[in-house]
Amino acid sequence: MEILDAISRRVAVKSSLFGLMAVSIPNILFAKKIEDIENGKVADKVGARYPSIEDSVVSEVVGVSHFNLDRLKELVDPRPELSRASWDWAFADWETAIGAASHVGRKDIVQYLISKGARPDIFTFAMLGSYSIVKSMVELHPGIQRTAGPHGISLLQHVKNGLAENKSENTEASKLIDYLETLGDADSPKYIDQDEAAKQKYIGDYKYGDGGADGFTIKVNSRKFISLGRLGKNGGSLYKVGDNKYMYNGAPSTIISFSEENGKVISLTVTEPGLSVVAKKV
Repeated sequence: MEILDAISRRVAVKSSLFGLMAVSIPNILFAKKIEDIENGKVADKVGARYPSIEDSVVSEVVGVSHFNLDRLKELVDPRPELSRASWDWAFADWETAIGAASHVGRKDIVQYLISKGARPDIFTFAMLGSYSIVKSMVELHPGIQRTAGPHGISLLQHVKNGLAENKSENTEASKLIDYLETLGDADSPKYIDQDEAAKQKYIGDYKYGDGGADGFTIKVNSRKFISLGRLGKNGGSLYKVGDNKYMYNGAPSTIISFSEENGKVISLTVTEPGLSVVAKKV
């Protein structure tokens, strides 16, 4: 009986010790985390937007989704949720990662993003040449074909870009182009054409403040549109909607107008809801 009591006491002591360790170790680690947070050590590592993803990561995911599958995998493989990343390039020109890959015709990038959880939309299916899907969506929601994609790129242009990039897979895409062209408005909206000479007068830097970054740069981009970006940077296309008046990248609420004196452009004005910014040409 004494032997059994001794064994029972030893078991009880060991059980209590292991129980204490089981409770104490996590608590010690938790206390250490609290101490690190209070000392600012964790804050230095997690970034200013924690627990939201850092802007630099989101913008890079959407940016490389246009052209760099290898880099995209480095970013998205550890965190598949980034396959659904969305970025505002400027003036509410929102673009998702899959939207970026769609309008440049990168089927391989689109397929990768979908495999990681990205949400395809009508522009994705248009780029893939999915005739039956796009036709069904148009029939279900008449007029949806007039909706523009990222940067104001039309539904019909998405199909054409996909066909150009994936020339060996053109039967359904060609059929879809024919169908959308019969609708008459799947390549809308239409903007006013402008010749190369007329664009040159706008090119240059414009300042609206004393800060080093307080301004805009007007260039001609690879799509042959004049574009507006942050000072010294590339930016979004400007679509002509009137005399010296442009819409920013298909965003109807943002208008850029230019002022002239003696045939020379002297300033631009950005007008958006609740705000008007005048920048003088330098």
